[in-house]
Amino acid sequence: MQRRSAERVNRMLDACAVLLDEIGYQKLTTTLIAQRAEVAIGSVYQFFGDKRAVVRALDVRYLDEYMSRLENYITAEKPQHWSQFVDAAIDEYIDMHRTVPGFRTLHFGDTVDIHLMDEERSNDDVLTERLLELIFGHFSFPDQQVVRLTLTVAVATGDALIKLAFRHDPEGDDTILNEAKVLLRDYLSRHIA
Repeated sequence: MQRRSAERVNRMLDACAVLLDEIGYQKLTTTLIAQRAEVAIGSVYQFFGDKRAVVRALDVRYLDEYMSRLENYITAEKPQHWSQFVDAAIDEYIDMHRTVPGFRTLHFGDTVDIHLMDEERSNDDVLTERLLELIFGHFSFPDQQVVRLTLTVAVATGDALIKLAFRHDPEGDDTILNEAKVLLRDYLSRHIA
């Protein structure tokens, strides 16, 4: 029964993701999610209070997927320096924009609410904290507070530049994306090295 419930929830989240790309958040409704997922509207309300709650769950799934991709990179590649990790973090974020349904529209929730994932912290702060946990778990730094502030700025900057690249080109303007990588690597190197 739990497996069937999890499958239904995943179908609803998958349907929500596709609908976000097709019609955007403003036109999204729980009825449309139920229809696309081929479940009764009551099933949506069994697990989610409203469309915002569905989108929040989808956003948490995106964050977990992103972090899983980065953990897999660290396990497979065993980077010796944090700068290698920065490139992977940017590349995975770009890849999710290109390949994961709904991610380009939702990102990490700011299109809905800057506090979608956590009422107390911004979405960027939630992402930054998860990145810091991963980074501090694999790399050592003499001053973690400097890294924390620097990464907070880098996450906000990187997010804005990647959104800009995808606003100009549905596949992401490579010129802007490459400039974003250079800018972020340079900024992080000057403040963390």
